[in-house]
Amino acid sequence: MENWGLVGKGLIALGVVLVMIGAYLALGFPFPPLGRLPGDIRIERENFHFYFPLTTCLLLSGVLSLILWALSKLK
Repeated sequence: MENWGLVGKGLIALGVVLVMIGAYLALGFPFPPLGRLPGDIRIERENFHFYFPLTTCLLLSGVLSLILWALSKLK
């Protein structure tokens, strides 16, 4: 790998994002309602619980794709 500087910048950006999320949670702010969005599949029966966060997965996939696309444009 020739461009270690780009990897370093990406790791620094990831670290900054993680610190911001950690500070947000440490200050006691509520976490967004991920996992309870409309479109998430939830089936509850007497002896059976099934949960599949479909909308949450799609939303997180879209956000992650945008972040990776933006990082690829920094070259």
